[in-house]
Amino acid sequence: MSTVWSWEAVGFPVTLSLQIACLSSVIVFMLATLAALWMNRVHFPGQIVVETLFMLPLVLPPSVVGLILLTILGRRSWIGQFAEWLTHQPIVFSVTGAVIAAVVVAFPLVYQALKTGFALVNREVLESARSQGANELQLLWFMVFPLAWRSLVTGFVLGFARALGEFGATLMVAGNIPGKTQTLPTAIYFAVDAGNMQLAWSMTIITVLISFVLLLATSKIRGSD
Repeated sequence: MSTVWSWEAVGFPVTLSLQIACLSSVIVFMLATLAALWMNRVHFPGQIVVETLFMLPLVLPPSVVGLILLTILGRRSWIGQFAEWLTHQPIVFSVTGAVIAAVVVAFPLVYQALKTGFALVNREVLESARSQGANELQLLWFMVFPLAWRSLVTGFVLGFARALGEFGATLMVAGNIPGKTQTLPTAIYFAVDAGNMQLAWSMTIITVLISFVLLLATSKIRGSD
């Protein structure tokens, strides 16, 4: 049985989970920002269908999301084959696969937070700035982002927290390879499955503490003046 506080048993899953959460939250934040700005400013037939697709990972079982990603990114798909030719390693059962899974499942939360924040920006203020000669980039950087900063920070934190806790899709796409793709959620699951409750509880406490701090920070941001 693994030593509770060995690097392989605890340190690696914690470090890898934080790395995946950091990288995926940055990626999903950028994607969600572009999507939210686009959906707030452009109206087209079928828009509600597109938005429903954006939100779909939020309600689908993680195993379904994982199966879809596995089919799209697997070694038999053209995307998987191209990525393997480019990087000389498959996407599945890799850290890259874990990052992609985290991005997909976190996207709806971040998108919804940002879209709501952008929608609350006063349109009359923006039109006034346009009449004074401000271009779209200036409006975005100096008005929209500052006015919606709480939603931006909240979205980023929620994306980080969701990526940190991702389990089902990650397990199917990246697997649970100790020392390679084992994250905190998968490590906890397999520790319980192996009957190593001391190891499982030690990692659970770490996860709860990190999540508590993230949610507390989000609450502070939402409640600040």
